[in-house]
Parts: sequence; structure tokens; C-alpha cells
Amino acid sequence: MLGGAFSTIGRYWKPLVGLALALFGAVTALMVAGLAVVLSALAAGWDELTAPGTPDAEELVPLAVAFGALVIIGGIAYLLAWAVVQAAVPVVLQEAVLGRPIRFGALWRRAWSRVWSMVGTTILLGLIFAVPFLLFMVTLLATLVTAAPGGDSDGVVPLIWLSALGWLAAVPVAIWLWVKFSLAPTVVVFEKQGPVAALRRSAQLVRTDWWRVFGISLLAYVMATVAGYLIQMPFQILGLFPSMMSTPSTGSEPSGAEILALVGSFIGLSLISQLVAQLFSAVFPPLVVGLLYVDRRMRTENLGPVLAAAAAEQPLPEQYGPPPGAPA
Repeated sequence: MLGGAFSTIGRYWKPLVGLALALFGAVTALMVAGLAVVLSALAAGWDELTAPGTPDAEELVPLAVAFGALVIIGGIAYLLAWAVVQAAVPVVLQEAVLGRPIRFGALWRRAWSRVWSMVGTTILLGLIFAVPFLLFMVTLLATLVTAAPGGDSDGVVPLIWLSALGWLAAVPVAIWLWVKFSLAPTVVVFEKQGPVAALRRSAQLVRTDWWRVFGISLLAYVMATVAGYLIQMPFQILGLFPSMMSTPSTGSEPSGAEILALVGSFIGLSLISQLVAQLFSAVFPPLVVGLLYVDRRMRTENLGPVLAAAAAEQPLPEQYGPPPGAPA
């Protein structure tokens, strides 16, 4: 699986990396531009904000609104970019298993046609993964509210232990759900299913091979995480250089513009390092998961003749159904 993912990246790196770089680069540029606007507005009112006394709410509200709007716009843009890339990976994998090339324009059109289903699937997966933790938090809060009127401080320690045990119990459930529905993004593209149908289909494919899917997927995500950390580390160190190299005069404090410039450079380099790391982490694990989907169908649904006939552009026997990616 890992070798197949690496070989697919090696053969199709131009459309894959090009699409991911264009989308994540656009989101990063948007965030940097928005951050520059917010920091320039903050620099203009720096003296008022740092004056002795508590700043007025009228001065803080516009700043909070600006940061909040930047976070919301950046989150929506990132979700769309992520969904397109997650849809593009199975599209490339469809052509890779058939041994056919794909151009950037065709990749973009086919990925964009599945983007809204991918957005829905991503949101549902996030909600499902959070369900065990949300249930635990609700139970814990209800227990705290029930115990609060009594004022019994001796009951705090058992509640702390209960919360720790509940958190540990929620983790395996969340992992089980994550693996059970992990093939859903690939199903969205290969079988052109909606979010709910893709989740059901993923559960069906994973049912008899949960541990194998878990182990291979975990290895792929660990490799991507380690690679992302190694990529981001030099950028983080570079971001600290300006603060380490600055030597303000004795008895003088750095101006607001200098402080904001240091903060802006650190955040800017962090965004760039995140962009570089995402080019690998957003492509490699989904490729491995996509190969797991193909492998599961090979083992349980005799997908081999389907792929062979599709590659040769021959009509399929009726019992094999449509080729991967064709409407059901």
C-alpha cells in the first residue's frame, strides 16, 4: 500500500501537487493578506491600546470582529480547498489503477464536480468522530451541575478521576468510528455517492477487515505527521531569528511596529511552513486510504475484471456492474 502510494505520487505529482499548491497557496495568500490588514489596523491604534488603564470596549470590539472574520473566512476557504484536494486524490487513483494519464484541467473538473459531497462527508466525519467526546462532556457537566448545590468538595477528586477514565474510554470509540468510515471520501468519488450513502458503503467494506485498515491507515498518518513536523521545524526556527537577533537600545522598549513586525513574520513563516507540509499530508494518507478501498473491493467484490475491462475499454460482463467511478 505504501509503495503504491509513493509510486502514484511519483507518476502523477504534477497534477496532484500542482492542484494542492494552487489551492492551499491561494488560501495561505488570503490569510497573509487578511493578517496584514489586521496588523496594519492594530499598528495604527497601538498607542491607544497600550496606554495606561484598561482599553475601552469600543476600541477592542472592531479588533475582535476583524480577527473573527479572518478566522471564519480562512476556515471556509481552507475547507473548500481541502475538499477539492481530497476529491482530486481518488480521481488520480482511478486513472493510476487503469494506467492512464490525467491533465490538470480534467483533474480540476472531476474533483470540483464532487466537492460538495466531499464537504458534506468531511463535516459528517468530523461530527461522528466528536460524538464520543461530546457525550462524555455532556455527562460530566451534568454530573458537576448535580453535585454543585451540595457543596461537597470531597466529591471533586472522584469526578477528576471519572473524567480521566471517561476520556480514555471515549478515545477507542472515536478511533473505531474513524476507521469504520475512513473509506467514505474515496467512495464519494469512485462510486459517486452522497455523504450518508458513502458512510454506509465504507462501513460495509471495512466490516470484516477493521484491524488491517486501521494499521495501514495509522502508519500512513503517522508518516505524514512526522514528515510535516520535519518540514515545519526549519521555518519555525527561522521565524524565531528576528526576535533573537533584535537588540534594542538599553533602556528603550521596542515600538508597536517592531513588535507587530516580529509577530507578523513568525505567523507568516508558520503559514508558509504549514502550506509546504500540507502538500504531503493532504495527498499521501488519502492515497493510502484509496488503495485500501481498491484492495477491499478486489478481495470482496472481484474488482479485477472490472479494472481490466475498463483499462481495455471493453464491455463488462453484467455480473461485475459498472467500472469504478461510473454512475451506479
